[in-house]
Amino acid sequence: MSRICDVCGKGRQVGNKVSHANNKSKKVWQANLQKIRVIMPTGEHKRMRVCTDCISAGKVQKPVY
Repeated sequence: MSRICDVCGKGRQVGNKVSHANNKSKKVWQANLQKIRVIMPTGEHKRMRVCTDCISAGKVQKPVY
């Protein structure tokens, strides 16, 4: 399973790690994904991989127990 947010589609970013001597090597930044239970608009509960930006922005609704 790929590490992509199910809500916004955020995935990994690729860039260069640059040292003090300006040596460059590839680096990967992964999205901060959490597996949470989400209430769908139909009322059912579903487990999704959602980034923390979507959780804090309120784009998904978590069930209240």
